[in-house]
Amino acid sequence: MRWNHRDRTLSRPCFLLAAAVIVIAGMVPIQAAQTDQPEQNRWESAIRRFEVQDRRQAPTKGGILFVGSSSIVGWDVVKCFPDLPVINRGFGGSQIADSVHFADRIVLPYEPKIIVFYAGDNDIASGKSPQQVLADYKQFVETVHGRLPETRIVYVAIKPSISRWKLVDRMRRANGLIRAVAEKDERLVFVDVDAPMIGDDGKPRGELFKPDGLHLNAEGYRLWSELVLPHLKLP
Repeated sequence: MRWNHRDRTLSRPCFLLAAAVIVIAGMVPIQAAQTDQPEQNRWESAIRRFEVQDRRQAPTKGGILFVGSSSIVGWDVVKCFPDLPVINRGFGGSQIADSVHFADRIVLPYEPKIIVFYAGDNDIASGKSPQQVLADYKQFVETVHGRLPETRIVYVAIKPSISRWKLVDRMRRANGLIRAVAEKDERLVFVDVDAPMIGDDGKPRGELFKPDGLHLNAEGYRLWSELVLPHLKLP
């Protein structure tokens, strides 16, 4: 096709537009790749530390695994349960989906007979709905029981806290949904820590928390240990 001078003059804006489109199109995959990177990557260093620890001294399989967010991290399970084969693999700030994501590395390799699981607190605080928390919980259960069908999963209810008191209604809805699922499966246990942590004034008991109003102190963990202990009898 032969273009005249006028054609070439008129085509220049089109050429510039096409060039811009090509540049933008070339940028899109880069941006998408950054957006699509799993959020769980931020926990990679913590998970690797567990793996290094395991290589140095592998935990005995068939024990009791504590896993989940910062409420698990702060729980001195060896001190609280001195006569039981316990392992702590909590990583602070995590959500239920993070434990699902890393299950192949910090849950399933230990082949635990019992898992004590606390997560969901940060999920609600991040804006997830109670229904999404339930869906993530179910995914965790399916992930564990897909490989370890007899493992008992003890879910510690999302706690009522001073700093997140405004979220308590959504947390309680999530707890209710999870409790309903747990009651239908003898391998699942729901431990209610909500009611025991509420004082006579209907608010969280301040003596159970650190100054931040979110994390438990020694008295808070003493209460949790008492509530969880009856469910830690190994088969």
